[in-house]
Amino acid sequence: MDRLVGTVSRGIRAPIIRQGDNLPNIVVDSVLAAAKSEGFSLRDRDVIAVTEAVVARAQGNYAHIDQIAKDVHNKFGDETVGVIFPILSRNRFAICLKGIAKGCKKVILMLSYPSDEVGNHLISEEQLDKTDVNPWSDVLTEQQYREYFGYQKHTFTGVDYVEYYKNLIAACGAEVEIIFANQPKAILAYTKNIINCDIHTRSRTKRVLLQGGAQKVYSLDDLLTESVEGSGYNQQYGLLGSNKATEETVKLFPIHCEEVVNTIQASILEKTGKHVEVMVYGDGAFKDPVGKIWELAAPVVSPAYTKGLEGTPNEVKLKYLADNDFANLSGEELKNAIREYIQEKDRKADDLTGNMVSQGTTPRRLTDLIGSLADLTSGSGDKGTPIILIQGYFDNYTK
Repeated sequence: MDRLVGTVSRGIRAPIIRQGDNLPNIVVDSVLAAAKSEGFSLRDRDVIAVTEAVVARAQGNYAHIDQIAKDVHNKFGDETVGVIFPILSRNRFAICLKGIAKGCKKVILMLSYPSDEVGNHLISEEQLDKTDVNPWSDVLTEQQYREYFGYQKHTFTGVDYVEYYKNLIAACGAEVEIIFANQPKAILAYTKNIINCDIHTRSRTKRVLLQGGAQKVYSLDDLLTESVEGSGYNQQYGLLGSNKATEETVKLFPIHCEEVVNTIQASILEKTGKHVEVMVYGDGAFKDPVGKIWELAAPVVSPAYTKGLEGTPNEVKLKYLADNDFANLSGEELKNAIREYIQEKDRKADDLTGNMVSQGTTPRRLTDLIGSLADLTSGSGDKGTPIILIQGYFDNYTK
């Protein structure tokens, strides 16, 4: 009998992870216990995805705001520092901002408007449309912003982020001035020393600033790239991808993730004889169509994965074949024709890029697709499933 089930994504429950725990052992034991409990078996090319949060927790990769402050002051001294393009997030940025502010005498906070990089709105586009403000060219002071738009609270959090960030900086002992602009070089009229806090556009922002005459420009991935007074660190991403742990500490993006995924893969092979793929995942790469927020506030979906997850899908569109190449067939004859087409494609390992038969398939990296599936499965609340087992992802109509 033909298989009737394709891709299955399961959340695997695990113990609460603490610093020093042997995470690879916990992951392997949890997956095997779940398989025994639920009566399923592992197969070759199954994917085990582990959330970055528990990897960093097990590593103890944390930093205190005083350690962030020390790194910032080491880089800028007593110069006025422009902090530009942060996202509006108590979880992702507020604690980092505390550390930055503690390391500065004065902060010029430059916010993009009407929304931040990932879609958190200060104001709605409709409110902006009712004014003569041009967000691409106009630089607003805080007073001008208030005159145009008043006091606005975020739809989901109920927070006025302008007031929130202003008070947070002041509470850390720094003088603060807030401006609103979308052109990076706008900050240069206020200071030549800058921390650009954008995520996916950070390289361009830094380049534009340096070409425009900035003296010092550091991105968030330049802060805490090495341990400062015993802090955690991330050599590649610095503060990017960090989350609030407490009111004075952040959990950093995990390090040495390649070792984690390779160890899990080898252990599963040893215990079951099955060659699975393993990845560490964080934010999914999807956007909420209602709230307009892009989930990916981390620098990448997956900081590490096994070699079998390299690349992009190479698929054909079944409905295109059914409506075009095999429009005159039906029933078993149609089924067999499509299967033969797919098998021939797989045998030849043809690259279907640009071929009409692949139109509408998903030209994204496997790790971005599978990481997004894992993030949606695990959620970000109290499901208690930091491990995701995905089966059948690499199957197709013939398998």
